[in-house]
Amino acid sequence: MDTLYIVMPAYNEEENIERAVRQWYPLLEGKSDASRLVIADSGSADNTHRILLSLQNELPQLEILEDTLKQHGPKLIALYNYAISQNADYVFQTDSDGQTDPGEFGQFWDLRNDHDAILGNRTVRGDGRSRAVVEKVVCLLLRLFFGVKVPDANAPFRLMKCEVLKKYMDRFNADYNIPNIMITAFLAYYHEKISFMEISFKPRQAGNNSINIPKIIRIGIDALKDFYEFRRNM
Repeated sequence: MDTLYIVMPAYNEEENIERAVRQWYPLLEGKSDASRLVIADSGSADNTHRILLSLQNELPQLEILEDTLKQHGPKLIALYNYAISQNADYVFQTDSDGQTDPGEFGQFWDLRNDHDAILGNRTVRGDGRSRAVVEKVVCLLLRLFFGVKVPDANAPFRLMKCEVLKKYMDRFNADYNIPNIMITAFLAYYHEKISFMEISFKPRQAGNNSINIPKIIRIGIDALKDFYEFRRNM
């Protein structure tokens, strides 16, 4: 049986975290007993961590990474590296804010043997037009810098073979901000067997998003330099 690690970053998600855990945890059924749901929670100033510790008492396959940086990107890097270090066969990443639908995971899992990675494509977005525009700009930049054409570079709904993901993780510093975007670029540039599948994407279910548009713009400006460096070394 395949070992699956479902991984999520969390930051001040006290209003969402229990719902997210209880929705995604049942998807470990039918997988290897070594499968885990892993939440990276470091830096939360609310009750997120306390809620996770309480859930661990009844959910034995729930793990918490506590020693990561607090930003979203570094948490993703830590989660991916952890799944690889635990010899997981597959890692599936989503977020803990309730915007993705666990019911759509099955179609990804059913096709896992045919692809190195299956990535979500948010054709309709519930998180606002501005974020959809940002995503289109990102995809355009990936085409300009790396010559790859992808419909959605940053969807937090992705199933990847760990043996393939491992090939690219040493290219990131631990504090890199946008690993999912670059992982998508690497997978496409090096012609890994990838597929994009349409997913739904709801508005944030509760709480506030820690990454707002001004932050996205600042990250985007920094990303231009990063894209140049990655391209120069490819």
